[in-house]
Amino acid sequence: MARASMSLDDLVQQLRQVHGNALQAVVLYGSAASGEQIVGHSDFNVLVIVSSIDVVQMRSLGQTMRAWAEAGNPPVLELTEQEWRRSADIFPMEYADILERHRLLHGTLALTELVVDKHYLRLQTEQEAMGKLLRLRRGVMVAGTDAARQIDLLRSSFSALMVIFRAVSRLHGVKPERDATRVIQDVAAKCGFDPAPFTAVSALVRGTALSNGEAETVLAGYVRGMDVLVGYLDRFTSPSAAPEVIPPVQS
Repeated sequence: MARASMSLDDLVQQLRQVHGNALQAVVLYGSAASGEQIVGHSDFNVLVIVSSIDVVQMRSLGQTMRAWAEAGNPPVLELTEQEWRRSADIFPMEYADILERHRLLHGTLALTELVVDKHYLRLQTEQEAMGKLLRLRRGVMVAGTDAARQIDLLRSSFSALMVIFRAVSRLHGVKPERDATRVIQDVAAKCGFDPAPFTAVSALVRGTALSNGEAETVLAGYVRGMDVLVGYLDRFTSPSAAPEVIPPVQS
């Protein structure tokens, strides 16, 4: 993925200019927060907490957010402080990632009494997994027999897929490993699918090439594995020994 020149420091500086004293926290979360990102392929997930925001401020951030997207990053998650405190039930996957591993870039992040309920986490994980499966199916149809398109589909889908896999680990009361291969093997064993296509894609995003013939085989196994995962999540019942909430980890 091509990266433009906008950095995290640039983003924070421009957020401070627009929000002023209303800017309470800028938080990096996900793989980049713990040093697991893959240069050129991992994006920067950023949470922004403000005391208030209005349409004028949103418009003022237009150029900043376009530049951030052009640098290959997902949209910034911007919440008011009240929204941050009451939205763990609707963004449980994101909150679980943030509570477990994050890095403050500016301000302070309120974590008191924030927990992720596993009931909501299972629902969002299943929804995201099903959405991912549908997008993969569409991608397969668009790619057809074009090996380059198949490889691009595998590479571009991996980061979001690992977010889902980490959520599956948390549903079992397990803190996800930092190593992607170990996460894949653990989730595959729990859900009953072949980890090999997923470990092949993990190697792909780290620079190990796939041949044209391999791409088709790996993609087929990738889709089969996601199909199994969706069915597993639909039937999932939390292990009785696991806690029903995921508490914050103080950084």
